[in-house]
Amino acid sequence: MLCWARTWRLSQRGLGLSRTSFSTVPVAHSSSSSGQGGADPRPVRLSYKLLDGDAVRPALVFLHGLLGSKNNFNSVAKALAQHTGRRVLTVDARNHGDSSQSPDMSYEAMSQDLQDFLPQLGLVPCVLIGHSMGGKTAMLLALQRPELVERLIVEDMSPVEFMPDPNLHTHIAALRAIDIPDKVPLSHARKLADEQLSRVVQDINMRKLMLTNLVEADGRLVWRLNLDTVVQHLDKILAFPPQEEPFPGPTLFLRGEHSKYIHPSHYPEIRRLFPQAQIQTVPNSGHWIHASHPQEFMAAIRDFLV
Repeated sequence: MLCWARTWRLSQRGLGLSRTSFSTVPVAHSSSSSGQGGADPRPVRLSYKLLDGDAVRPALVFLHGLLGSKNNFNSVAKALAQHTGRRVLTVDARNHGDSSQSPDMSYEAMSQDLQDFLPQLGLVPCVLIGHSMGGKTAMLLALQRPELVERLIVEDMSPVEFMPDPNLHTHIAALRAIDIPDKVPLSHARKLADEQLSRVVQDINMRKLMLTNLVEADGRLVWRLNLDTVVQHLDKILAFPPQEEPFPGPTLFLRGEHSKYIHPSHYPEIRRLFPQAQIQTVPNSGHWIHASHPQEFMAAIRDFLV
């Protein structure tokens, strides 16, 4: 049977900046917003993949969305590393991918993770690029520590609170209900899981994103996602912490034409917090622009870097 468990891939190769580097960096801090009645002093290890490049120009740092992982940006990261010559970092958020578990899924905690983590890698100031949940984390980090962010790119997300989406709860329930027999190869397991998910999750990009969490560890199939904590903190993930001081740097909001997450009603708050914001719509796209329209997504990033 398929197990809900954590799997770890902890490299011992340290922080060497090879062309492609997998590792984890311990991020030790105390959080005052864990929702568990006190601080969470346990260190958080963030797993990342770093593509080497020019150390003079700001690196591109990608933050994935809810239920995703750093692997969601693999092809885009490789292409941009080649086209721009810059270092490109993709990183798993806490409770996602190969990063550590924590009872805290607040944006304050996720921002603090990066405030500690990025300087350790020598990647500040950076070009911070976040999708969905990662977009909110990126916005908060830029607002809290603008000196760490040379410029900001937000993929299909606004700095506002959203009402719970019934589809999200349905998708999570479908993920929990996946049933795969023992001793099935990973490739076949993902096919079976996709067939089961497709009954509920029609968006193929969403299914691909969710299935990146299905991996093989110690001879068994496991989900590398702390789904219980994610579900417990959906209210925080849908919200955005109130902020007063704006981010003064260049900012690009990439909006999916058929998505609800950057709506004209959000523009005043976007302009208040990000006075230099440009808002660009990608035609015929939805929420996962980087997956459905990768060429347009990368072109918008390259143009913004000029």
